[in-house]
Amino acid sequence: MPDRTPEQDALRAEVAKFTASEITPNATRWDVEHADGAYPMHLFTRLGELGWLGIGFDEALGGSGGGPVERCILFEELAYGSAGAALGLYVHTALAAGALATVADPELAGRFVPDLLAGTTTGAWAYAEPDSGADVTRVRLDACRDGDHFVLNGSKMYITNATFADLILVVVRTSGQPGRLGGLSVLAVDGDSDGLTRTPMDKLGMRPSELAELHFTDCIVPVDRLVGELDQGFRQCLAILSQGRVFAGALALGLGRAAFDAALAHVGTREQFGAPLAAKQAVRMTVADMATRLHAVRHLVYSAAETLGSGGDYDTEASIAKLVASETATWVSERGLHLHGAQGFMLESPAQRFYRDCKVNEWGEGANELQREMIFEATAKGYRP
Repeated sequence: MPDRTPEQDALRAEVAKFTASEITPNATRWDVEHADGAYPMHLFTRLGELGWLGIGFDEALGGSGGGPVERCILFEELAYGSAGAALGLYVHTALAAGALATVADPELAGRFVPDLLAGTTTGAWAYAEPDSGADVTRVRLDACRDGDHFVLNGSKMYITNATFADLILVVVRTSGQPGRLGGLSVLAVDGDSDGLTRTPMDKLGMRPSELAELHFTDCIVPVDRLVGELDQGFRQCLAILSQGRVFAGALALGLGRAAFDAALAHVGTREQFGAPLAAKQAVRMTVADMATRLHAVRHLVYSAAETLGSGGDYDTEASIAKLVASETATWVSERGLHLHGAQGFMLESPAQRFYRDCKVNEWGEGANELQREMIFEATAKGYRP
């Protein structure tokens, strides 16, 4: 892992302390009560007050400085307490606020980003549709220009934070036919817009985060809500999604660490045949493999963050970090559940929650099959690890 600064160590200690007191003790309750809309909304304003939502953003927009490494520290430590809660905060900051701060014109960014970073406004990012997931070129949500506004018709689905978001960045088709990346624009849409309805979706894991299907029926959006260039806005936002793979890797690392620590504590105290499970060689080898893989993930994620922060070519590193981190979190969570035995299978056990939470990391920010394709293409063009 790249050298840490005293400021980064202090940030990690502060976020870890916050997580231990305000997130971890509530994580199971937030998971169980998901059906009642139990996302901990107070985290937005609380992290805004602490300045943590503003990590990595320019101070002119209400940011608090820092860069990709500091943002990785934040998401890793939050996910250690609740990956579902961390996911909602990640989408809010890295994707919604990130796209506005990077791609929108100064007037539009200045209108919304400060409130997003203060946590007084909540954000979402919407590009998936029933027929277009990783293949965003298939986006069909139509935005027809009519004078000083666009008229939106179509739908989005699997949208994190969409049940409550005040502002939703929506990928729309403004020209051309599905199958082309050109012709896709991004609009900043008010969550309470006429013609927009939100249908909550239930899911297996990451349950504190809230998911919705969005339906647009003659939904009016002013032209001045255009994020980036007409027909090119999504292409301009691609860098935000690439950067997101680094932060998604950090989130997966935090989840994997939580699963590992729970398993380590269990095998040290659970006795079978007159000795703790940790006395069994097979268990010891499994724990050693878990620790080794997580150690490797830490280096991959923070190396990618360092490259991103230095302005280097981070894209392939981001794919590698996200790929390995997400699959390691899945493997560690599964092994952790196995080591817990029947106890881990009970709903009051965090082990089963880690197991349910981990899998979506392999799909988010581009499925891992897509990451492998991009890594191969990079090696064919000369990239070498």
